[in-house]
Amino acid sequence: MKVIKWLDKHLEEGILLVFLILMVVIMGIQVIARYLFSASLSWSEELTRYLFVCSGFLSASYCIKHSLSIKIIQLIELLPEKLMHISKLISYTIQMFFFAYLTPFAVKFVVSAIESGQRTAAIGLPMWIVESSTVLCCILSVIRLLQKWVERVKLMKGRSGK
Repeated sequence: MKVIKWLDKHLEEGILLVFLILMVVIMGIQVIARYLFSASLSWSEELTRYLFVCSGFLSASYCIKHSLSIKIIQLIELLPEKLMHISKLISYTIQMFFFAYLTPFAVKFVVSAIESGQRTAAIGLPMWIVESSTVLCCILSVIRLLQKWVERVKLMKGRSGK
């Protein structure tokens, strides 16, 4: 149970941190190799780019989890409390349906990459590994939005019971 709680709290942060460290280390090695040894690494830019793309997709669920999405907070805070909660629930629901709608398309995208056997140019990494970040993004975003939805309903019930 502790592992599940830790993953719930730190999954996105952990993966994003590992990706960031990898990007910095890889590009640092590339700079050192190029300027000190006059030798360029053919794979470093490609791997860094794919880590960056995967980080971008993964950051969607991170932002949802921490309520860091773009919103007009001043307008929502002007609403009466009950209407504010309802508007947030509507927002979570729309976002949840959006990511749930995208999930089957993301899965088809990954399956087609598996079937094609396409690989990246420099390192030969199967493209489905990179493209699976879209599926992970959609699934994690739906999970995080469900959590937000449940938290909001609990908050509404807790406040109305007082």
